[in-house]
Amino acid sequence: MKNSLLLSQSLIFVLLLPFFACGQDHADVSVSPVFQEMSTKKAVAGETRKADTATLAAGCFWCVEAQFKELKGVKKVISGYIGGTVANPSYELVCTGTTGHAEACNVVYDPSKISYDEILAAFFTAHDPTQLNRQGNDVGTQYRSAIFYHNPKQRQLAEYYVRRLNEEKAYANKVVTEVQPYGTFYKAENYHQDYYKQNKNQPYCMFVIAPEVANFRKVFKDKVRK
Repeated sequence: MKNSLLLSQSLIFVLLLPFFACGQDHADVSVSPVFQEMSTKKAVAGETRKADTATLAAGCFWCVEAQFKELKGVKKVISGYIGGTVANPSYELVCTGTTGHAEACNVVYDPSKISYDEILAAFFTAHDPTQLNRQGNDVGTQYRSAIFYHNPKQRQLAEYYVRRLNEEKAYANKVVTEVQPYGTFYKAENYHQDYYKQNKNQPYCMFVIAPEVANFRKVFKDKVRK
């Protein structure tokens, strides 16, 4: 009975799949020269810092978290909200689009194993940075494309790559990714953390997140965990 119910739910979900943002096709930027520049900028051997953090907004944080956890050198990924004006926002409130927050992830990584440039290459692969205040049919400022820099070097690199991608016309449309200073980051509710791993049998995870992760692993086959 449970299997029949799951099958019925899955079939309904497949019919609705075109309406979900994470299931949208993204442009193949991996062939562009500037992407190659980003993705081949290796980490510095013997880097003394124990960890760095990149804060990235790329639509649904369930998908972003699942993708970045695949990368070698990433120590942990925390889903949360940033860039808004309301203190301690809930998921329900952020979803109204009235708080100014973006769904985002703090990506904590080992800079001796993966560079910030490589993190940005993953960011520009994980979503479509040409969509303004949306990803597919997820519409609102909470789904905007944004990089929240933690220091001047991160800002320099983020602005450089956004500019280069546009100059090169790596995408059919202009990259609209915001580059903003890091501010207060509110960790999302516990059920959002490690969502994909904890809910792999849910239709959304099976039919939306899983294909995104598979494509991500294909692009970064030399950088993902085995």
